[in-house]
Amino acid sequence: MKRKPAVEQCPCGSGRSYAECCHLLHDGAAARDAEALMRSRYSAYVLGLGDYLLASWHSTTRPPDLDLKAGPKWLGLSVLRHETTGPDSASVEFVARYKAGGRAGRLGEVSRFERVDGRWYYLDGAVSE
Repeated sequence: MKRKPAVEQCPCGSGRSYAECCHLLHDGAAARDAEALMRSRYSAYVLGLGDYLLASWHSTTRPPDLDLKAGPKWLGLSVLRHETTGPDSASVEFVARYKAGGRAGRLGEVSRFERVDGRWYYLDGAVSE
């Protein structure tokens, strides 16, 4: 079993504890839907879980590695929309707030997800304004 990071409240903004929320996915459970996977990926960015991010990335679009050391400090997540787009595809629109170089910012994205053999994977995303 993977070691649980020392956080109480889940970073994804679900209002649940980390142990009852994203930790389950970070520890190997399958996401129930694309929104749950997207929330778990946001929490992984917050917690620096690069291996999980790569494992939950679709094999056709996954980068060879990730460097999370130089990334921003993530401050909060708002899910705007979750839409089923096909039997094994979905999209999630979100806004994530962050701080980098002493400045606050927002990242808006419409992410696409695909289910393969019963598991959801992040496919790609289009940054929105």
